[in-house]
Amino acid sequence: MRDISKVLRQVQKVQEEFARVQEELAQERVEASAGGGTVRVVVDGHGRVLEVHIAPEVVDPVDVETLEDLVLAALHHAQEQARAHAEQRLKGIAGDLGLPGLA
Repeated sequence: MRDISKVLRQVQKVQEEFARVQEELAQERVEASAGGGTVRVVVDGHGRVLEVHIAPEVVDPVDVETLEDLVLAALHHAQEQARAHAEQRLKGIAGDLGLPGLA
């Protein structure tokens, strides 16, 4: 029975650590750009878009498609960076339990 209570304490610690890291990720900022920095996107640690900055010189009403492509490229890059960062931060939390499928 002592082993069960030890595992339950470990699970509680993991839950607390997970919640703490999730909150920290919500406060973190990741920035990515496209078009040589003419389009910049800022996301939080969860990948939610917070800001989009577009340099005036890339706004061409005749060629909106290029601007759309630059915005998408910057968004995808920022979200991928945030996802990789979150994975790295959360990687070792469940591994401390030593239970199969949680590491």
